Amino acid sequence: MSENLQGKTPTELTSDHQIDNRLKNTGAHMPIVAVTGTNGKTTTTRLVAYIAKQAGFKVGFTCSDGIYINGALIEEGDCSGPLSAASVLNNDSINFSVLECARGGILRAGLAFDQCELAIITNVAEDHLDLKGVITLQQLADVKARVALAVKPDGYAVLNADDDMVYAIHEKLSCNVAYFSHDPRNQRIAAHCAMGGIAIVRENDCLTILCGTDKITVQKLSEIPITFNGKADFNISNAMAATLAAYLLGINMEDIRTALRHFEPSVALTPGRMNFFQFRNFSVIVDFAHNPHGMKAISKLVASLDHKVKVAIIAGTGDRRDEDIIHLAEEAATIFDELIIRQDISLRGRPGQEIIDLVLRGIHNIDRSKKTTIIEQEREAIDFAFKNASNGSLIFITSDMILNAVAYVQQQKDKEEALG
Repeated sequence: MSENLQGKTPTELTSDHQIDNRLKNTGAHMPIVAVTGTNGKTTTTRLVAYIAKQAGFKVGFTCSDGIYINGALIEEGDCSGPLSAASVLNNDSINFSVLECARGGILRAGLAFDQCELAIITNVAEDHLDLKGVITLQQLADVKARVALAVKPDGYAVLNADDDMVYAIHEKLSCNVAYFSHDPRNQRIAAHCAMGGIAIVRENDCLTILCGTDKITVQKLSEIPITFNGKADFNISNAMAATLAAYLLGINMEDIRTALRHFEPSVALTPGRMNFFQFRNFSVIVDFAHNPHGMKAISKLVASLDHKVKVAIIAGTGDRRDEDIIHLAEEAATIFDELIIRQDISLRGRPGQEIIDLVLRGIHNIDRSKKTTIIEQEREAIDFAFKNASNGSLIFITSDMILNAVAYVQQQKDKEEALG
């Protein structure tokens, strides 16, 4: 952080929900990249950090999985709030920070910094509504906008031009703005670049940076592992945002390209985010998809996969609205042939049977004959899916305790390999 300005105006919420901005960064000056949005925050955070490391920076980052300093996990758990961010900013062993900034932490205690060099807003979708006084999607967007409002006047906010709520945030900002879009003909992008602006788009199955009328071809999607050969639109968005952020921060293009080629959806680099396991007779994907927007985002990828039967293990989240739990189940029922309903470890104040009933309602809204099994314990649900998996099938596992689920699947994979 190049300077520590006081009195930054908080997000324009109603007077009952002003953000507490008491936490101030007192750490060493360093570039701060802040990442927020409904989905994609953690993958984008990790990729920006990975690119910075490739460029030779000593990187600290926070995300919903933990706090990482120079590649080492120093604290496990959801560390996407300001207290975790402050611990990174005050760490003398790093010179580059990437901070995932989740809704809950922003509402509870604001940000751990007064200003940042760059902010990314991935998307805004219906999740966490009716919680902590945030009722409408616009109010949720206002919370996310707080991160972009903290960008220095000469810094950049990287916004999703395909998302109406995110795009509209540019009207509130006094910093520079850059955009990403899946559509190279997006009129918002065209108007922005006609004025000399900077953006990144998906063009001819490549990531392409637009600088006014100039173009820089970054990488083919087929050479970026997290895009699953260009089939995972959500990870293409994450890759665009991270790439543009790195470019705007002055990171060498070859370092960016190298990082994109080597950043895989693996347990080591993106634990719990589209982690793929190939068993002898079936395939497994473990992912954090926990809301309708996230479940819908995977539909194109799952539809493209060549598996005879596609099974999902899903759950409703207790503190979400009835309609959100129902909608998630509807999306899952549209995508998968069979569904196994489990329960989260924390029911978040709602009776377990009520959650199951809402999930069933969503499934039945799509197909009352959909093959559905209820197994409340996650490990038992996974064991059941593995035991009953047909040859050539896909098992898609969603989990609230994502690292535990990944570890358990890896353990089962290791056992299979040990048996030969």
